Amino acid sequence: MSTANKLKYSLFILRVSVFFVMLMWTINKFLNPEGAARIFTKFYSIPGLESVLIFSVAILQLFILVFFFAGVLKKYSYGLVLLMHAGSTFSTYQQYLNPFQSPNLLFFAAWPMLAACVVLFLFRDEDKLFQLRNK
Repeated sequence: MSTANKLKYSLFILRVSVFFVMLMWTINKFLNPEGAARIFTKFYSIPGLESVLIFSVAILQLFILVFFFAGVLKKYSYGLVLLMHAGSTFSTYQQYLNPFQSPNLLFFAAWPMLAACVVLFLFRDEDKLFQLRNK
Protein backbone atom coordinates (compact mmCIF):
# COMPACT_ATOMS: atom_id res chain seq x y z
CA MET A 1 0.00 0.00 0.00
CA SER A 2 1.36 3.40 -0.93
CA THR A 3 2.10 6.10 1.64
CA ALA A 4 -0.71 8.22 0.21
CA ASN A 5 -3.20 5.38 0.69
CA LYS A 6 -1.92 4.70 4.19
CA LEU A 7 -2.48 8.35 5.05
CA LYS A 8 -6.00 8.33 3.55
CA TYR A 9 -7.05 5.24 5.47
CA SER A 10 -5.39 6.40 8.69
CA LEU A 11 -7.19 9.74 8.59
CA PHE A 12 -10.47 7.98 7.83
CA ILE A 13 -10.01 5.64 10.81
CA LEU A 14 -9.23 8.61 13.06
CA ARG A 15 -12.28 10.52 11.78
CA VAL A 16 -14.62 7.57 12.33
CA SER A 17 -13.30 6.87 15.83
CA VAL A 18 -13.49 10.52 16.93
CA PHE A 19 -16.98 10.73 15.43
CA PHE A 20 -18.24 7.70 17.35
CA VAL A 21 -16.84 8.85 20.70
CA MET A 22 -18.33 12.31 20.31
CA LEU A 23 -21.58 10.84 19.02
CA MET A 24 -21.92 8.79 22.21
CA TRP A 25 -21.41 11.95 24.29
CA THR A 26 -24.04 13.71 22.19
CA ILE A 27 -26.55 10.86 22.49
CA ASN A 28 -25.97 10.86 26.25
CA LYS A 29 -27.21 14.46 26.35
CA PHE A 30 -30.50 13.30 24.81
CA LEU A 31 -30.85 10.23 27.04
CA ASN A 32 -29.57 11.76 30.27
CA PRO A 33 -30.01 15.56 30.20
CA GLU A 34 -29.84 15.77 34.01
CA GLY A 35 -26.45 14.05 34.00
CA ALA A 36 -25.27 16.35 31.21
CA ALA A 37 -26.43 19.34 33.27
CA ARG A 38 -24.35 18.07 36.22
CA ILE A 39 -21.32 17.78 33.94
CA PHE A 40 -21.82 21.37 32.73
CA THR A 41 -22.04 22.48 36.36
CA LYS A 42 -19.02 20.52 37.60
CA PHE A 43 -16.57 20.92 34.73
CA TYR A 44 -17.66 24.08 32.91
CA SER A 45 -19.02 26.09 35.86
CA ILE A 46 -22.36 26.54 34.07
CA PRO A 47 -25.05 25.69 36.63
CA GLY A 48 -28.78 25.27 36.22
CA LEU A 49 -29.08 24.26 32.58
CA GLU A 50 -32.58 23.10 31.72
CA SER A 51 -33.22 20.04 29.57
CA VAL A 52 -34.33 22.22 26.66
CA LEU A 53 -30.92 23.92 26.58
CA ILE A 54 -29.12 20.58 26.92
CA PHE A 55 -31.17 19.25 23.99
CA SER A 56 -30.30 22.38 21.98
CA VAL A 57 -26.59 21.85 22.64
CA ALA A 58 -26.96 18.19 21.65
CA ILE A 59 -28.73 19.08 18.39
CA LEU A 60 -26.01 21.61 17.53
CA GLN A 61 -23.30 19.06 18.33
CA LEU A 62 -25.09 16.46 16.22
CA PHE A 63 -25.11 18.78 13.19
CA ILE A 64 -21.42 19.57 13.67
CA LEU A 65 -20.63 15.85 13.96
CA VAL A 66 -22.57 14.97 10.82
CA PHE A 67 -20.69 17.68 8.90
CA PHE A 68 -17.42 16.41 10.40
CA PHE A 69 -18.14 12.80 9.48
CA ALA A 70 -19.24 13.71 5.96
CA GLY A 71 -16.27 16.03 5.37
CA VAL A 72 -18.45 19.08 4.81
CA LEU A 73 -17.03 22.54 5.61
CA LYS A 74 -13.89 20.88 6.95
CA LYS A 75 -12.20 24.01 8.25
CA TYR A 76 -15.21 24.71 10.46
CA SER A 77 -16.50 21.23 11.28
CA TYR A 78 -13.06 19.78 12.04
CA GLY A 79 -12.15 22.97 13.92
CA LEU A 80 -15.32 22.87 16.02
CA VAL A 81 -14.82 19.20 16.85
CA LEU A 82 -11.26 20.05 17.94
CA LEU A 83 -12.48 22.99 20.05
CA MET A 84 -15.27 20.94 21.66
CA HIS A 85 -12.90 18.16 22.60
CA ALA A 86 -10.16 20.55 23.74
CA GLY A 87 -12.71 22.28 25.95
CA SER A 88 -13.77 19.02 27.55
CA THR A 89 -10.15 17.89 27.95
CA PHE A 90 -8.89 21.09 29.55
CA SER A 91 -11.98 21.66 31.70
CA THR A 92 -11.26 18.42 33.56
CA TYR A 93 -7.75 19.51 34.59
CA GLN A 94 -8.38 18.71 38.26
CA GLN A 95 -8.74 15.01 37.42
CA TYR A 96 -5.21 15.02 35.99
CA LEU A 97 -3.80 16.34 39.26
CA ASN A 98 -4.91 13.24 41.15
CA PRO A 99 -4.76 10.49 38.51
CA PHE A 100 -5.02 7.47 40.79
CA GLN A 101 -8.24 8.48 42.50
CA SER A 102 -11.02 6.55 40.77
CA PRO A 103 -12.18 7.22 38.03
CA ASN A 104 -9.64 9.96 37.21
CA LEU A 105 -7.27 7.69 35.32
CA LEU A 106 -9.95 7.31 32.63
CA PHE A 107 -9.74 11.05 31.92
CA PHE A 108 -6.26 10.55 30.45
CA ALA A 109 -7.86 8.84 27.43
CA ALA A 110 -8.90 12.32 26.34
CA TRP A 111 -5.31 13.22 25.41
CA PRO A 112 -4.79 10.76 22.53
CA MET A 113 -8.22 11.70 21.21
CA LEU A 114 -7.26 15.37 21.41
CA ALA A 115 -4.11 14.52 19.46
CA ALA A 116 -6.29 12.75 16.86
CA CYS A 117 -8.48 15.86 16.58
CA VAL A 118 -5.41 18.04 16.05
CA VAL A 119 -4.05 15.66 13.38
CA LEU A 120 -7.41 15.62 11.60
CA PHE A 121 -7.64 19.40 11.66
CA LEU A 122 -4.07 19.86 10.38
CA PHE A 123 -4.49 17.21 7.66
CA ARG A 124 -8.12 18.00 6.81
CA ASP A 125 -7.25 18.67 3.17
CA GLU A 126 -5.70 15.22 2.92
CA ASP A 127 -8.69 13.49 4.54
CA LYS A 128 -10.74 12.63 1.46
CA LEU A 129 -11.85 9.04 1.87
CA PHE A 130 -15.63 8.45 1.96
CA GLN A 131 -16.67 12.09 2.10
CA LEU A 132 -19.44 14.06 0.43
CA ARG A 133 -17.07 16.86 -0.53
CA ASN A 134 -13.33 17.07 -0.69
CA LYS A 135 -12.99 20.71 0.40
